[in-house]
Amino acid sequence: MTGTTRSSHDLDPRRRRALVRSWRRGTREMDLVLGEFADAQIDVLSEAELAEYETILEVPDTELYKWVTGEAPLPAAYDTPLFARILSSRSA
Repeated sequence: MTGTTRSSHDLDPRRRRALVRSWRRGTREMDLVLGEFADAQIDVLSEAELAEYETILEVPDTELYKWVTGEAPLPAAYDTPLFARILSSRSA
């Protein structure tokens, strides 16, 4: 996969930005993790979940990658049902 497979034409501007930011992280590994999650879920996130997701998008890739791979413990502030959904959506 080289990028999003989801059209953003039906998304509000905030969700469009989050979708683009998910696919343009800076590291390919995080592009795939967050981009694939956003493709599948961005349109069904509640407003609260979207705000939480935007906070996750602010985390530098180096930190986020360690949390996703289990190399570093996930901080309690990010240990949420949404983060668990992101982890469970990863491609095998």
